[in-house]
Amino acid sequence: MSDLKKDVSQIIDHIGGVDNIESATHCVTRLRLVLKDKDQADVKSIEALDTVKGTFYASGQFQIIIGPGLVEKVYGEFIQQTGLKESSMEEVKQTTRAKGSWLQKGVRTLADIFIPILPAIVASGLLMGINNLIANPGLFYEESVIEVHTGIAGISQIINLVANASFTFLPALIGWSAVKKFGGNPVLGIVLGLILVHPALMNAYEYASDPSKVPTWNVLGFKIEQIGYQGQVLPVLFAAYILAKLEIALKKRIPDAVQLIFVSPVALLLTTFLTFTIIGPITMTGANWITDGVVYLFDVAPVLAGAVYAFISPLLVITGMHHLFLGVNLQMAGSLGYVTLWPIGDTVTLAQGTAALTMYFILKHNKKMKNVALTSSFSAWLGITEPAIYGVNLRYRYPFIAVMLASAIGSGFLAYFDVKATSIGVGGLFSFLSVFPEYWPVYFTGNIMTIVLTILITFLLSKNKRLNTAEVSEE
Repeated sequence: MSDLKKDVSQIIDHIGGVDNIESATHCVTRLRLVLKDKDQADVKSIEALDTVKGTFYASGQFQIIIGPGLVEKVYGEFIQQTGLKESSMEEVKQTTRAKGSWLQKGVRTLADIFIPILPAIVASGLLMGINNLIANPGLFYEESVIEVHTGIAGISQIINLVANASFTFLPALIGWSAVKKFGGNPVLGIVLGLILVHPALMNAYEYASDPSKVPTWNVLGFKIEQIGYQGQVLPVLFAAYILAKLEIALKKRIPDAVQLIFVSPVALLLTTFLTFTIIGPITMTGANWITDGVVYLFDVAPVLAGAVYAFISPLLVITGMHHLFLGVNLQMAGSLGYVTLWPIGDTVTLAQGTAALTMYFILKHNKKMKNVALTSSFSAWLGITEPAIYGVNLRYRYPFIAVMLASAIGSGFLAYFDVKATSIGVGGLFSFLSVFPEYWPVYFTGNIMTIVLTILITFLLSKNKRLNTAEVSEE
């Protein structure tokens, strides 16, 4: 504990002292600081501390990688020593919101919407995987487990019910998060999402199979189709934005005494009308084009598509652009019942951990970096890659290049066999639980291939003096 206090004290000194800090918060692995002058931060001295696994600057924040669990203790000590007020992630983002290009701001907005609902999506994916284990034949017996052990059939049905809930009511989850992000009442976002999947509407899957049977409303001579938006992402995102802005506008114009009576009903009614007449049809068509485009690309050139996607994924993670594909994966899971991008791209997660572990053996004389490489490799294999990326692989560069090359080959292999998962799941070693069992042999083969190639390429590139410019011995 005394060492931790000492390291925190030195972190404060090396970032320019308390007077240079605007706000501070933390995530699962990182201390995230908004500094008045980032140039005052002595990066080399900070990274030399035992508690610190690396640093980087992104999204207007100076981020110090500590690691899961320990970061909470460091943050508590940091707040105590600085006397700063504890800040939430949203408050820190408000400080940095004005910074960055329009594309960065857009990606950041999508991340802020999708990340809060990821626990529900990941839980559903894992439960679907568990249900696949007991409901599919040929895994443990010639018949399925529930056919052999009929007494657990009810358990399978309950698991399936829980697993499907997040996707059945996906618009409600997105509506809650999006309206909250856009400054409106998140409860109205939930209501909006539930409206879009109301049982009175024709189910989106039924509509896709036979559009001619869709019922309509007659509004002043105009026919409005009664279509549900099950599994859709774009329609509810745009509708949530309209709802939030309408609510804010109405609150400015309606007296406080009667806001409760008028604001919510008017905002919901106008948004619903706009959604079913304009927003829904246009965005649903656009969303289907995106989904069909991804599927078509992987049908026409699967190896190339998989390889390119995995090759650029590590770069997308650094810039935060990987959050764009969260929406695509959710759209696929909701509308098609499976995802392709997530399982094909998860080779990158294993490769990051493998490259970091390989560096443990390469860095023979650097005890601190060996420790960082070892601990960050295990974190990566459990789905948390930031310590491995920023603490080791990017720092030495050639392990990061090895990750890009090896995962491109592994993902090209997986894409060739059209590997599918039930939804987004936990990355790393346990990702197979979300993959459909019939793809497990191929999935394991592709991941083993990626791991072996990452080790070989990392070792080979470590011998290249032009790439290996970072100091390996810093005792």
